[in-house]
Amino acid sequence: MKVLFVCVGNSARSQIAEALFNKIAGKKEAQSAGTQPAEKVSPKAVEAMREIGTDISMQTPKLLTQEMVEKAEKIITMGCLNSASCPLFLLEDKSKIEDWKIEDPRGKPIEKVRKIRDEIKRMVEKLVGEEKY
Repeated sequence: MKVLFVCVGNSARSQIAEALFNKIAGKKEAQSAGTQPAEKVSPKAVEAMREIGTDISMQTPKLLTQEMVEKAEKIITMGCLNSASCPLFLLEDKSKIEDWKIEDPRGKPIEKVRKIRDEIKRMVEKLVGEEKY
């Protein structure tokens, strides 16, 4: 299953989800993107992922494209499913979109970023389990 994780900045939540999905599923079938990509991946997200043995320091935020949307079998937004910040809201067929409503870690202490990482990990594990990898 090709999964696309989307958030506004593509600097933390969606980057974490992409890395965890690809690691847990054992396949490189997930990617992430943002509607307004940041300049770099959040240092706190990098630190939180490094703590669990996954290095995302070389990842870069990417702009969401129509091609990414078309290729994805499942699109997961990380809490940005509204018309102001996420153009996916405008898709006619919303059947492949799911919004996880994950809290934005921007500006939060590392302790909170760890909790957000762990929440994303639980949701990714559930998603991978549903797909019977």
